[in-house]
Amino acid sequence: MRKRIRILAALVCAACLLAGCGGRDSGTEAAKTQGEPAAESSSAVKTEVVIGFSGEGDSFDPCTGFGYTGSPLYSSLVRVNGDNQLEKDLATEYGVSGDALTWTFRIRDDVTFTNGDPLRASDVVFTFQTAKEKATYLDLTMLASCRAADDVTVEFKLTKPCVTFLYTAAQIGIVPERAYSDRFGLSADQIIGSGPYKMVQWDKGQQFILEANEDYYGAQPQIKRAVVLVQDEDARLAAAQAGEVDIALTSATLATVEIEGMHVERVTSVDNRGITLPTVPDEGKVTEDGYPIGNNITCDVNVRKALCYGIDRQQVIDEALNGFAEPAYSECDGMPWWNPEDVIETDAEYAAGLLEEAGWLDQDGDGIREKDGARLAFNLMYFAGDSMRQAVAMSVANQAREKLGMEITVEGVGADDTVKRMFSEPMIMGWGSDSPMTSYMLFHSSNAGKTDFYNPEFYTSGKTDEYLDKAMTSLSLEDSIGWWQKAQWDGETGTSMRGEAPWAFYVNMTHLYYMRDDLDIGKQRIHAHGQAWPLIANLAEWSWK
Repeated sequence: MRKRIRILAALVCAACLLAGCGGRDSGTEAAKTQGEPAAESSSAVKTEVVIGFSGEGDSFDPCTGFGYTGSPLYSSLVRVNGDNQLEKDLATEYGVSGDALTWTFRIRDDVTFTNGDPLRASDVVFTFQTAKEKATYLDLTMLASCRAADDVTVEFKLTKPCVTFLYTAAQIGIVPERAYSDRFGLSADQIIGSGPYKMVQWDKGQQFILEANEDYYGAQPQIKRAVVLVQDEDARLAAAQAGEVDIALTSATLATVEIEGMHVERVTSVDNRGITLPTVPDEGKVTEDGYPIGNNITCDVNVRKALCYGIDRQQVIDEALNGFAEPAYSECDGMPWWNPEDVIETDAEYAAGLLEEAGWLDQDGDGIREKDGARLAFNLMYFAGDSMRQAVAMSVANQAREKLGMEITVEGVGADDTVKRMFSEPMIMGWGSDSPMTSYMLFHSSNAGKTDFYNPEFYTSGKTDEYLDKAMTSLSLEDSIGWWQKAQWDGETGTSMRGEAPWAFYVNMTHLYYMRDDLDIGKQRIHAHGQAWPLIANLAEWSWK
């Protein structure tokens, strides 16, 4: 349990928190010794790139969750393209049975791993079975069995229809059964995939180096070598200013610095920040792990909706994020299953009216509303050390006091304490995914109270469950869209801020990168939660102008 909590907490935290161990000098020197693009003749076509990265993580093993937002090291059955649509990768064709319980994939017969082994259907089976056994955040609970009918045919049996299975298939890179061990993904020689790039060097906490996979089955990339420096935020900025990197992750607090020859590239994301709001009262109940459930303030739907309507999102963006974000209205803004009716207009007067309607009045004139002797006040947690979440929380808290008569105490909390308190206290949370499965996990009643950050609000609704279940059991993604949208808002109720508002969504982070003016990073899909790996998922499409 503790191991699972630590893994999930790390995934929820933004990728920018994963600062590298190496200092500024060690990172830039490594780039110089490994062939920095700037050293090439200006008349030659550049084929290398140096990237300032936030952190590589502990493992490059897809079976434990690496590459769920895409990776240039591994191939998957299908993948999400720059238009945010699923397309075939290893699969040449696929289909589902009439009862939606059996998925069959035919795969390419010309694929080899970087160790020379051919990729067969048995490797696909092994990968999915291993990922399920390791029981990370990848949801394979619906997988009853999988088998290789022959070298190029894989058959998956599900326990129940699951229309999002295709998206799960896009999140899992295929590993070689013969070469897999407990050490897989932990060193450069144990990172064996079939993607457009291969790992040739990994100096943990300092850098890793990718080179084009000459045996890749797809088009050969123009970028033949990528030196990825693991640096903290300030070091990445310094490296960009010194001309030592070609592209580097940056943040809203630093992106106003001008650098000659570079610009700030902005990429749209569904990497949202909002507040989880416990929907049930404190009745002394606890979770299976003994953590308290419920909050007597946020269980009032009018309080929750006031926090949705009464906070000016653009003000939060300007105050906390230097303007580098977009207003957020749901967990899936802009995705194919998003309901545009989720959008609401800021209306502080309407929000105040909701509070008054519910009996929250400032009777003693101190600026904070009360009801039945209780102040309209609560704690708002954020992950300690995350300055972006802290800034968002502070902006929301200041607006709530000024416009709504609501007292919010902002508190930085460690991951372990968060798990203990999140079922009874609001917190700044971040999500954002390529898959509608996130909507199911966030709002289906079966996920209430789990220690995986999905539904700490204990939101339950028979109507929402009905819509989500119908979406999940649809025979095609196209058939499911209407049900996902109804779960958000059906004209009367739903998970959106118009409805039951278990979340108050505020901002979708704009992912920011200092980038050389003559570098082309291809068509970036809408980025999921996390700023680093989504950027280089399409490294094979990058080029120099």
